Amino acid sequence: MKVVEGFRLREICGEFIIVPESTELVNFNKMIHLNATAAYLWEQVSGMKEFSVETLVSLLTEKYDVSEEIASKDAAAIADKWVEIGIAAK
Repeated sequence: MKVVEGFRLREICGEFIIVPESTELVNFNKMIHLNATAAYLWEQVSGMKEFSVETLVSLLTEKYDVSEEIASKDAAAIADKWVEIGIAAK
């Protein structure tokens, strides 16, 4: 999977928001808000050509005190959500 080009993470008033860089990608019906953990993951994978759920699991277990089982569930959920909303592609 990979991050869709044209979206960038910005911190706005202490909130992490994914914003489009061109008007073609703008959808004013929804705003993409990330918590600090999701923002950390986004920052880590946004420069990668490809990443996987396993990549996200590794990042989570390296940075946080979380079991691989919980990290796997969370990583799969966030990857699926990113694909669903169109900011990542399989």
